[in-house]
Amino acid sequence: MHIDELAGHRVAVWGFGREGRAAIAAIRARLPQLTLTLYCSESEVEAARAFDPALTVYGHEPDAVALSAYDVVVKSPGISIYKPAITTAQAQGTVFTSGTALWFGENPAARVVAVTGTKGKSTTTALMAHLARSLGARTALAGNIGLPLLELQGQSAELWAVELSSFQTGEAGPLELAVVTSLYEEHLDWHGSRERYVADKLRLGDVARTLLVNGQQANLMALTAGHPQRRLFGDAAGWHVAGGFIRRADREVFPVAQLGVPGLHNALNASAALAALELLGYDALAAAPALASFRPLPHRLQPLGRHDGLDWINDSIATTPPAVVAALESLPGRDVSVLVGGYDRGVDWAPFVDYVQAHPPRVIVCMGANGPRIEAALRAGAVACPVLRVADLSTAVDEARVSTPAGGVVLMSPGAPSFDQFKDYAERGRRFATLAGFTADATGIDGLGIR
Repeated sequence: MHIDELAGHRVAVWGFGREGRAAIAAIRARLPQLTLTLYCSESEVEAARAFDPALTVYGHEPDAVALSAYDVVVKSPGISIYKPAITTAQAQGTVFTSGTALWFGENPAARVVAVTGTKGKSTTTALMAHLARSLGARTALAGNIGLPLLELQGQSAELWAVELSSFQTGEAGPLELAVVTSLYEEHLDWHGSRERYVADKLRLGDVARTLLVNGQQANLMALTAGHPQRRLFGDAAGWHVAGGFIRRADREVFPVAQLGVPGLHNALNASAALAALELLGYDALAAAPALASFRPLPHRLQPLGRHDGLDWINDSIATTPPAVVAALESLPGRDVSVLVGGYDRGVDWAPFVDYVQAHPPRVIVCMGANGPRIEAALRAGAVACPVLRVADLSTAVDEARVSTPAGGVVLMSPGAPSFDQFKDYAERGRRFATLAGFTADATGIDGLGIR
């Protein structure tokens, strides 16, 4: 859908986050006389009216009757397309779109590589942009990583490196290349079931000329076998990690120890980025040395520094149990106290329990709404380390500070969303930084936008 197609229609915007604001601004720039209605939270009403005085603003969630009064509703990503009010309004003829879909409609000729995955998508997308720029390519870094595409509307780039969440994969296309970094269980509250989550995630391949997937995941391999242009990373024939090196087949290309982000999982993310560049026709071998200068993204295994004799690591982006396992694997031989828990989406914590049974950390602090469920799973698994349960992040940090020996690591890798206590993972990460004794000003993402 093009923005111009909204002219003469009854249009509402649902959500006043950054993407909602970007949608309002983009529509106003093209159709200044269009009557626009906004649905947001009660606490956002005043800010919304200041942002655009011409808006009709409602400080509540619309029901099916309200939604059915509009021809088009531009919704924010966090609002599930499977909400009963939405499906009812759709049956009455209301069309639902998004800022992401509007950008793709406006830019059909853009050269886009879109990255999704349960974990690794942000780092892989940022790595791809960093490497492409090292070769002199004017590259956009945008999407779910922190910059709505519509904020860049009207600007040009040689390559668009775009991160998409599972909420957005059905809104994209066409794509030159889609990348799926991993596929686990997540966002069941939004999608309604694991099967629907998987199907929605893989919709990205339907609009991509070429599909690049993680060759180390058997389930992902099986689910994407039918794509006519499927390619792999993580297998020995292409870009993969082995023997302490990122390799191109048998060739040692880059030492893992020199990678700018820690962990073997990030070396695999780098392999995905290099494989993607190669598929796009760039010289990936020439780009590989730039891996050394890549800085870790905030809230993704972000080293905050040493305070009170302890090293503090902010991994607030970790919203699945496998992501916690990957974080612990990146710290071999260290005394680690790990903080887990948050909003309960009902996912299975067995992968985490299995890992800590074999590799117990110094202490596990369970917090938040699903803290009791995680604690129960750990105790049932007879994990050989202290397991503590607290109500909130502040208390969790206090417990970790006294339980971790000098020179040890306090790792916040929650394995769950933040919505029980925080607006989002970034707010949680900033709060962790301040509780640990650091300032929260180092939380911006380098490289967003077009460079």
